[in-house]
Amino acid sequence: MLSLTNKRILLGITGGIAAYKCAELTRLFSKAGADVRIAMTRSATEFITPLTMQALSGNRVHLELLDTEAEAAMGHIELARWADLVLIAPATADFIARIVHGQANDILSTLVLATSAPIAVAPAMNQAMWSDPGTQSNLQLLRDRSYHIFGPAEGEQACGDVGLGRMLEPAELIEECASLFKSDYLAGRKIVITGGPTREALDPVRFISNHSSGKMAYALAAEAVFAGAKVILISGPVQLQTPDRVTRIDVESADQMLEATLAQIEAADVFIGVAAVADYRPKNAAQEKIKKSTGEIQLTLVKNPDIISEVARLDPRPVVVGFAAETNDILENGRKKLQKKNLDLLFANNATETFNSETISVTAISPTGEKEIPTANKNVVARNILQLIAETLTQKS
Repeated sequence: MLSLTNKRILLGITGGIAAYKCAELTRLFSKAGADVRIAMTRSATEFITPLTMQALSGNRVHLELLDTEAEAAMGHIELARWADLVLIAPATADFIARIVHGQANDILSTLVLATSAPIAVAPAMNQAMWSDPGTQSNLQLLRDRSYHIFGPAEGEQACGDVGLGRMLEPAELIEECASLFKSDYLAGRKIVITGGPTREALDPVRFISNHSSGKMAYALAAEAVFAGAKVILISGPVQLQTPDRVTRIDVESADQMLEATLAQIEAADVFIGVAAVADYRPKNAAQEKIKKSTGEIQLTLVKNPDIISEVARLDPRPVVVGFAAETNDILENGRKKLQKKNLDLLFANNATETFNSETISVTAISPTGEKEIPTANKNVVARNILQLIAETLTQKS
């Protein structure tokens, strides 16, 4: 399945009659899950208004190279760096010629020079202009530079001619763009991940917690986005940056994590419980700081909710994936947890080798067998884990 979920598309519109199709193209990009930014040449605004494109994309349209307001927020260099793909549609014969020769005299041509993202052009012009040797030579130069050429189609043109030169229809361009992102084995899936520790308050300044760094959950979130998923990361307190294009919800306690999970689980395809949730919390947290005394202090602890079990009991429910960080009898305890909590898949590991480490090794345990994932960087292991989850999704569909 191909998808544009989480992809950043920079749509460049030039001055051809086919520019009107960019309204529908932008709508389809957004529907496919892409984030769209738009840059227009001055001549493009004669065919379709920036206001229309702004309304459809939900983002400011970029028109001028030297724009003080734009530079204060997202300048042309930042916009060039932002994109996962630059699509020029329609691409007129004039604009194709200009980018072949490296011109940078407007916002769009400058973006083409400044970006390191893949560039695709959707030619749109009169059939005679298309067949002209100069145009064909320019297109070959673009192909030699690894540009993607989408189209054109054959048919009746605005001038009344019939032949090659029509811009591909918006739905066809969406398919062409999506085909450039073939690693999307979780395309369009919604994944909810819990990560990090929880903190259970003793008083306003003290708490019960653990050594979880959250690194495994954050690696899974980042890799899931790369694989095309929409990711909700419910995070306990950690010192980590939110992965790009991940929606992060911060919580402190197990109760807060459960509440956030249940609020986000609707329509989720997968739930991955990576968080090291505290098993117990104080029955009554003190309202003021507990003072030091000469004697002993007794704490009454009560069980915290079992978040992953709560999700596994839902009907309908997503594919439910757990982690078991054990200090002894790792596989045996992992098998017991898989069965007891009614999980689809579980990854067992040695807890003492995991916390605050950049590497990890895990054993995947399912109702049908086990598979070792050897020690590697957590992002590498995360990719292997997500591929197994994708296989489980396929089996259940």
